[in-house]
Amino acid sequence: MATAAPVQSKAPRRGIKALLARHPLISFFVMAYAFSWIAWSPWYLSKEGTGLLPYPVSAQPWVAVGIFLGPTLAAFIMTAVTKARAGVRRLLRRIVLWRVGLRWYLFAFIGVPLLMALGTIIVPGGLASFKFLGPGYVLTYLATFIPVLIIGGPLFEEIGWRGFALPRMQRLHGPLVGSTILGILWGLWHLPEFVVPSWAATSGGSDLLAIVKFVMFSTASAIVFTWVFNNTKGSVLMAILVHASVDAPFLPFSVALGPCEAMNSMLLSFGALALLLVALTRGRLASSTSMRRDSS
Repeated sequence: MATAAPVQSKAPRRGIKALLARHPLISFFVMAYAFSWIAWSPWYLSKEGTGLLPYPVSAQPWVAVGIFLGPTLAAFIMTAVTKARAGVRRLLRRIVLWRVGLRWYLFAFIGVPLLMALGTIIVPGGLASFKFLGPGYVLTYLATFIPVLIIGGPLFEEIGWRGFALPRMQRLHGPLVGSTILGILWGLWHLPEFVVPSWAATSGGSDLLAIVKFVMFSTASAIVFTWVFNNTKGSVLMAILVHASVDAPFLPFSVALGPCEAMNSMLLSFGALALLLVALTRGRLASSTSMRRDSS
């Protein structure tokens, strides 16, 4: 009786590309951290930061370059490694995915600033500070939105965090746990900026408590961003717009309230919304409609 020939096992893939493909998320985060922190080093090691380098360096263009070379470049490298050209094309399509429903644009452009305003009012003394902002706040918000979106972080951060990392984190850990892990890693990615007093002053301070609150805020924001992402067909564009709608109003809030109080109000408002979304969706961070669509 003839016997079947033994199946020849494929030779194991070797080299850096194979290593990256076997560990896509770890590789992405290592690249995102390393590329950004190296690109930022002339800034945070200068007189503006730790003072190890004997010259002053302004934040721009180092911050923008570091963001682009970090999450964005890491996302495209890892997408090309794991999904080839077809994956890169899909990522590019999700970056410009704009047909998601009017309500999500209303949430991004109106809902997020209102949420931040409510958090500001609730903080002790916040109502008086909010009145101090006056009608000019709306003009400031509109005038700073586009510059903040392009060079302040939202555009080039979200291509990595939500464009590449979030879908994979959700598949591995589920929406809630995946978003929590991503939020912590996203917050800690900012660590070198805390050694620059001018940056830390606008983010609640540079002590350990300020860093912990910032990471908690990043985690709460990540949960909200996942809810938006899951309900907009995986639109990276909507994550970019929501991110920009968080960052654009924050500076005037920090001026009016003080950086520590402003961060407290942000943590309060986004923390409350994140808990509400977790409760309403039972941790799925998606509407019943989007869940049926994803399972079909």
